[in-house]
Amino acid sequence: MTPSRGLGLGLALAALMLTALLYGPGRVGMAEAWAGLWRPGQLDEHGRMVLLQLRLPRLLAALAVGAALGLAGCLMQRLTRNPLAEPGLLGVNSGATLAIALGLSLQGSLGSLGLMLWALGGALAATLAVLLLARRGKAGRSRLSPLRLLLAGLALAATARGLMAFLLLMDQQGLDQFRFWVLASLARVKPDSLLLSLAPLALGLLLVLAAGPRLSLLLLDDELAAGLGARPARLRAVAVLAVALLAGGAVAWVGPIAFLGFAAPYLARSLGWQAPLAQLWASAGLGALCLLAADLLGRWLFAPFEPPLSALCALAGAPLLVLAVRRDASLGLQR
Repeated sequence: MTPSRGLGLGLALAALMLTALLYGPGRVGMAEAWAGLWRPGQLDEHGRMVLLQLRLPRLLAALAVGAALGLAGCLMQRLTRNPLAEPGLLGVNSGATLAIALGLSLQGSLGSLGLMLWALGGALAATLAVLLLARRGKAGRSRLSPLRLLLAGLALAATARGLMAFLLLMDQQGLDQFRFWVLASLARVKPDSLLLSLAPLALGLLLVLAAGPRLSLLLLDDELAAGLGARPARLRAVAVLAVALLAGGAVAWVGPIAFLGFAAPYLARSLGWQAPLAQLWASAGLGALCLLAADLLGRWLFAPFEPPLSALCALAGAPLLVLAVRRDASLGLQR
């Protein structure tokens, strides 16, 4: 990450973070919030509650979830050697969502811990299923076809939708809770569950940090990576687990958000971050920037209502995906 680009990204992110604290939920004006940030003693009890219990947890959640999805998307693209890949397109979100529906059907309602466990299990299972279905070649090899990856992800998503409809129609109470959860919103973030929600994202980040520069070898063929001293199967398993923790944890926290995992790495490449390691961290930063911007823009355009983040990201991400394919012929699907 070059210093100038990194500085620009940091300044843009800092400006949005300040805006989120000044202009957010709760009846505290921008002038009062600004004064409270510099002199907290001037805030009354209501002002402190708004800043510390509403706006700050929401800001932290937006940063963590956006960075997790951007990082997971970049990892998935590297894992599959496919620049169109992202956790939502390849079934991670569908697996987590189906698992939530199954958990609601079996238990009636799920708390924060239940949502986390069910979503993580579903995300990991879906990731492994899609990668296995997309394999081709001789036994023991793990060459991945971009076309098969997308078809496997679409097939898994369609199957998950059918099973979800069957499960939820049998349980009206579960359907009500699921309808609220699936819209994806930062408004459900609670300060008392902040550490629990951050735990799987932190574990996924630790796996990425532990693998470090070796993740760049995922772009190479297995034979060449092995010749350079790597263990492709073990490295791929670490990357799959990291994607499941990052994407599954994000889905469990705020709900399914599509296209952000594709958009962040695409923007990182477009803005000049070409080195594999720099592109990884730039994707995390841009993911946090995009999600925070979407949340602020949605609350500003539709005030006093809050549009679902899933809809906002889909409206912006789908045209970006079409534009990416049209501008770059190398993104076409090949066998």
